[in-house]
Amino acid sequence: MSPVSWGSKEHEDSTAAPLRGVRVLDLSRLLSGPFATHLLGNLGAEIIKVERPNGGDDTRRIIPLISGESFYFMSVNTNKRSIVLDLKHDRGRRIVHELARDADVVLENFRPGVAKRLGLGFEDLHAQNEKLIYCSISAFGQDGPWAQRGAFDLVVQALSGFMSVNGTPDGPPVRLGLPMGDLSAGIFAAIGVLGALVERSTTGIGQYIDVAMLDSSIGLLGYLSGWALMLGESPPRVGNGHQSLVPYGVYATSDGYVAVAVFTDPFWPKLCKALGLDELAWDERFDTMSERVAHREEIDAVVGAAMRALSLTEALACLVAHDVPHAPVLDVKQSFNLEQVVARGLVQVVTHEGAGQLQVVGPVVRYAGKRRMEVSPAPVLGADTEEVLASLGYSPEDIEQLCKERVIEVASRRNSE
Repeated sequence: MSPVSWGSKEHEDSTAAPLRGVRVLDLSRLLSGPFATHLLGNLGAEIIKVERPNGGDDTRRIIPLISGESFYFMSVNTNKRSIVLDLKHDRGRRIVHELARDADVVLENFRPGVAKRLGLGFEDLHAQNEKLIYCSISAFGQDGPWAQRGAFDLVVQALSGFMSVNGTPDGPPVRLGLPMGDLSAGIFAAIGVLGALVERSTTGIGQYIDVAMLDSSIGLLGYLSGWALMLGESPPRVGNGHQSLVPYGVYATSDGYVAVAVFTDPFWPKLCKALGLDELAWDERFDTMSERVAHREEIDAVVGAAMRALSLTEALACLVAHDVPHAPVLDVKQSFNLEQVVARGLVQVVTHEGAGQLQVVGPVVRYAGKRRMEVSPAPVLGADTEEVLASLGYSPEDIEQLCKERVIEVASRRNSE
């Protein structure tokens, strides 16, 4: 077979699903774990989501609901199959073992020690499948004095320093609007799994991955970690501004808000010309970024006054004309209507069995040109229990008996009861 050339249709098809053929057994719930498997599913992995009886993942009940289905659950559980197993039942745990024999990845976010007590820990499952990659997500990791503590996103944001740098200088610490404690753990878990898959391609052996929400959040601090570790002090809270850059923030116009990012010195005179402040462009006090940071209050006051004299439309036109990095401040719904977002095809339409036609965010990463992976809707609870068990060799009679024993739930039967 001849090699596939970059940019060809054949290459585009072959890389559309880079994780095609990878099977992930998802024992997680809530957000950190499901977000990790959501990312892997967006790359083409087959995700089998194991949910508990009597309601499944807790996020299925987070309001608002659309025809009885949670917007929250449907947002982060696309490209998955749902089976319902009672992991407190011997037969339910046995089915997990059967699934793990042919899985590439198991991902869970129980408190440390719970999976092991259930007989579903790394050693238990890896013993029967040496290629298995096993990823655990927890609040604080599998070891250390806080390992057994539980936490949710707000707790991790408070501990990681996120909240300390969010908010105005004279106000209280503020939680980030995004649940970055959870999302960061999901992102790093997905990265860890991808790295383990690459290593397994040479060793043939899977491994254990330990991801902590607190570690992950601290790992996202970036240059703010350097500020604390290298300068020996915590970075100050600067609201919409930046500790090391001026002007860099959000300014009010007469009828809206605009974000302006003067990240490097050449953009300073451009901003001055855009706002009719030419005299400031040649003021030696503001020549360099360090000098502008020293005069933060004065510059923000002058730039702020000039912005308030303009409408949002006028301000945007001036900034575009002078090549100043900027953007209107949009709400989430408005961001999806941006012509750039529309042109990139980021939003996809899916038909959900319970909620009907929905718009969801598709895979962010694109391979080989413009093609994106197609998204399948989040599953209704237990939608795939029968099919998955049948693939393991369970007969209809076996499945019926497991239903009677309440080891499993099957969506079609639950809905007809």
